[in-house]
Amino acid sequence: MNSLRADSQFHRHLILVNGLIPILWIGMDGWQGQLGANPVEFVTRATGILSLLFLLLTLAVTPLRHLFHWIWLIKQRRLLGLFSFCYAILHLLAYVGGDRGWQLLSIPADIIRRPFITVGMISLLFMVPLAITSTHAMIKRLGVKQWKILHRLVYIIAIGGVIHYALIVKSDFTYPFLFAIVLTFFLGYRLRLTS
Repeated sequence: MNSLRADSQFHRHLILVNGLIPILWIGMDGWQGQLGANPVEFVTRATGILSLLFLLLTLAVTPLRHLFHWIWLIKQRRLLGLFSFCYAILHLLAYVGGDRGWQLLSIPADIIRRPFITVGMISLLFMVPLAITSTHAMIKRLGVKQWKILHRLVYIIAIGGVIHYALIVKSDFTYPFLFAIVLTFFLGYRLRLTS
């Protein structure tokens, strides 16, 4: 039992450290003025991709658990999801501060005018209840069945995230396409489990 707990702690720390490395790296590059010609765009793009990456890693837990019997991953899914949410918040802050210059009143018009922002904002809003209900106390309060139903929103959020990314890209669609393929696999796997 102590060995299982130690393994779980090790995996948690491993994910925690690796989840923090990108933002620390971005922070160091920003401190040294090495974020390229357009630092705002770089930070906005990087945090958005990181959020989507952690979201897909969250969705990867179930297939990996079934295919490779990696039971330890189940306990780490919540942490992966919270990293996705945190990077999504940083992505939002980069947009609000860098693109909009903290002019909050200009944001609603921008949401209406630019479809990729509309999709991104809706996806982020859907992430909020998942982050709020990620604790053991909230699972007990909602009940496991209701909690699982609510957390199926993650698939809609992931679809929205991939669409948001694809709408931003102007020429090279390689990465959005790869994200879409991976997401399609996870959606297909989930449908196969429920059928």
